[in-house]
Amino acid sequence: MKQTFKFGGAACAAVLTITLSACEPGDPPVAPDPSPQDVYFERLSLLCDKAYPGQLVSDQEADADMMGQPMIMHVATCDQTEIQIPFHISNADGSWNRSRTWIITRTEDGLRLKHRHRHEDGSLDAVSNYGGDTSAEGTAERQEFPVDEESITLFKVEGLDQSVTNTWAVEISPPGQQDARFAYELRRPETFGGRFFRVEFDLSKPVEAPPPPWGD
Repeated sequence: MKQTFKFGGAACAAVLTITLSACEPGDPPVAPDPSPQDVYFERLSLLCDKAYPGQLVSDQEADADMMGQPMIMHVATCDQTEIQIPFHISNADGSWNRSRTWIITRTEDGLRLKHRHRHEDGSLDAVSNYGGDTSAEGTAERQEFPVDEESITLFKVEGLDQSVTNTWAVEISPPGQQDARFAYELRRPETFGGRFFRVEFDLSKPVEAPPPPWGD
């Protein structure tokens, strides 16, 4: 015998509500806010292929040969994990020292700064690939890189014991500021010679890209 089932209006409404709820997609996941290091790296990436003039702004006697000399930083290569920034320094005779490149890399734990030094013939200097990793979140404007163990070992081998307490910093202003700048800095505690080296570059005045660094 055929059976017929009838439902009241309230029951039908309840069934319809459950059915629609099951079919509706959930709210899209909310993307987390970018970290200071993400913002920092993105700002550096925005400078890719551009070059800017700079100068020494610290005044230690150890850097006397650089005082007043023109400088250029060139954000030469960029990808999702690494940015290479050759640092060119004019010599007193008008030639250029193109031996240095700063390399900033994303790591699983933060950011890493390394220094590549080459001779004019392209060969690596004995003191090269030194630097350090971030040990704190830092800010979107400034990241600090305490010396790492690899570099400490290198410095000791090369007789540079005073450098085993180095901390480097790289700064970049928010885009669009009239006085936007890029800065590179080295500090060492007073107990290890009180080293302070700082150069600043004017991001409001791009210049023609220089020749590649030595060895590239």
